[in-house]
Amino acid sequence: MKDEAKDIPPQSIEAAASPDAEAAPKASAKKKRARSGKAKGANAALEARIGHSFADPNLLIQAITHVSALKSGRKRGDSYQRLEFLGDHVLGLVVSDMLYHAFPTADEGELSKRLAELVRKESCADVAKLLGLVEDIKLGGVGPAADARLRKSVLGDICEAVIGAIYLDGGHAAASEFVKRNWTERMHKPRRPLRDPKTVLQEWAQGKGLPTPVYREVERTGPHHDPQFRVAVDLPGLASAEGIGGSKRAAEKVAASVMIEREGVGGGNDG
Repeated sequence: MKDEAKDIPPQSIEAAASPDAEAAPKASAKKKRARSGKAKGANAALEARIGHSFADPNLLIQAITHVSALKSGRKRGDSYQRLEFLGDHVLGLVVSDMLYHAFPTADEGELSKRLAELVRKESCADVAKLLGLVEDIKLGGVGPAADARLRKSVLGDICEAVIGAIYLDGGHAAASEFVKRNWTERMHKPRRPLRDPKTVLQEWAQGKGLPTPVYREVERTGPHHDPQFRVAVDLPGLASAEGIGGSKRAAEKVAASVMIEREGVGGGNDG
């Protein structure tokens, strides 16, 4: 037995005998839990605004971290960019499902237009502003002027990254809940007309058994290089409606929109 003990290096015997050897892994685990708890506490207010409590708070931190804030040696994948890629596709899927069920009579063309409007970067940026994400974005030392511009330019991307982070942390149900909460009202009240008002008016007229609307130029004013057209649209049994625009087509659209609004025609904005 004595000979066997001689074969064991002294440092190994000391390490085995030292209580620090057993305590080291525990201390490391405790530090990790402390760091995780600190990150979770710092994210609490942000999570409350987003409406999702992260099991892995590091996903949320990554979603709001710009490349410029990465420390030396860290990869670009540690920023929001990969999560943005994922979130973009999750958003498209959830909104497509919402549109499919909300507008059962809409054709593929109309659904595609509605989808494009809802998932565009500007729409995502609007959601990010409402959630107060502007000041949460982690940037490097880029200077005050560049800081403001950068925050504004990446807002839509950050919103998509947050969706990606929620998807990874809580699954499809959690991501779907977030999107529905922030996009349902937008879906029913789009900011821009989704269909040509002339088409809407013509389809409405046909449904009423009326002929195709007739557009006529009432007046042209202004210089040759910058004309203004006043156009009227006529339908039997209805008062004419007029519109003004920089081209005949633009004026016709305005005239159609005026008649649509006056007659209470549906389909111009919310189907």
